[in-house]
Amino acid sequence: MNELDELTGSTMAEGNDVKVIAKQLPVKVGGGSKFFDIIWWFLPPIIGGIIWTVIKVKAKNYFQQLQQKIQHDASQIDNYLEQRVQVLQNCAKLLDKAIDLDKETFTKIAQYRSHSGADGDEARNEYAETVGNLARSVNIAFENYPDLKAHRELADAMQQNNYLQREITAAREVYNDTVNTWNREVYHWPARQIVAAKSGYTTRIPFIADEATKEAARGTFF
Repeated sequence: MNELDELTGSTMAEGNDVKVIAKQLPVKVGGGSKFFDIIWWFLPPIIGGIIWTVIKVKAKNYFQQLQQKIQHDASQIDNYLEQRVQVLQNCAKLLDKAIDLDKETFTKIAQYRSHSGADGDEARNEYAETVGNLARSVNIAFENYPDLKAHRELADAMQQNNYLQREITAAREVYNDTVNTWNREVYHWPARQIVAAKSGYTTRIPFIADEATKEAARGTFF
């Protein structure tokens, strides 16, 4: 007997729009876990406590290493985003010579060119969303003027932009896989969850697709 039965249970014909909840949950343990943490010092005396301490130290080291992995994966996204902003700035300069490009778009790209990278899960998502919006502004201008596609330098720059977007997508997958590992392991009882709770760890927010991208995915392409 399955609790969720897709054959005889109720279904949603209209479907469901899945969204990521951007919330960090603090890791907590109950009284039973606290008792479990102490009882090791009595079964057998001292030796059990030493063994348990070694286990917790290994768990702490594991989380520290995993945090470094998350930082590395996040920096990969930041690097590609920075490269993409540079490419968009080049595109904007070329477009500005040929057409009256929206000055606000040009100014924002110049501002984000000096951005050294977002700090934190939520800030990184916001930064990536802004860069994506700027890219769409440049792409719309490019598409509205078919004659510009014959401009070799501009065509190459737009191709680089598309390539970097694919690299960002791939880097997001790697980052989200590591975040998923973190979110799973902080609730791995007993040692890791107890260590995570004592260390004040929370779950991490995965990289989220921006609203404009999700809206575009719902559109008609053919």
